[in-house]
Amino acid sequence: MDKPRILIVDDDPEMLRLLRSLLESQGFAVDTASDGPTALRLLPQVAPDLIILDVLMPGMSGKEVCQHVRRQSPVPILFLTALGEVDSIVDGLNRGADDYMVKPFHPAELLARVQAMLRRSRLQTAPPRLLRFRGGDLVINRTLSRVFLRGNEVPLSPLEYNLLLFLAERAGHVIPPEELYNAIWGPGGGVDPRQVKWYIWRLRRKIEDDPSHPRFICTERGRGYYFAPE
Repeated sequence: MDKPRILIVDDDPEMLRLLRSLLESQGFAVDTASDGPTALRLLPQVAPDLIILDVLMPGMSGKEVCQHVRRQSPVPILFLTALGEVDSIVDGLNRGADDYMVKPFHPAELLARVQAMLRRSRLQTAPPRLLRFRGGDLVINRTLSRVFLRGNEVPLSPLEYNLLLFLAERAGHVIPPEELYNAIWGPGGGVDPRQVKWYIWRLRRKIEDDPSHPRFICTERGRGYYFAPE
């Protein structure tokens, strides 16, 4: 089972270092960003289970980041703020944050808040789910229906994405062309099942370094296609 993944967003390098060390010592996977735009670029790639977000940052504030996140993800957000005023806290919660802590805080309290938020999130909704292959070279974000190759988004049509996801979710299992055809296009889908290999070729050109020697989508001669397991 994957470790819970937390994205920390703070413009203070020392705070990022301290929070990373604290959370990793408790078994969390941690990603960091020192500004809002970087955090928003990372969001679809890492699909965090929780975001710890500083409110006061230059450029794009934490509240603005929160609003952007809420347009694409229900991920729990914990605000860190040096402002103890009630109005500031209420404003942050109204913008989509789930909880807040006022700096300075005790590490044990932060960990307790994080664990509580993750428990509530698991009860309410399934967390964002990623499929990672080859050490994270290829990442499929099932929540946002987006694919990344070495951190760069791969432009896929909806059909190509569905075909890739169908194979990846069944990694290691050989799927006959007819089964792929029925699953992706459906009976009477308007595509000759024999043309499935053409769509496989198109997909390989987008995600393989060498489509003639694929690492991800492989062929079992006479049987069908399979997504190579780790």
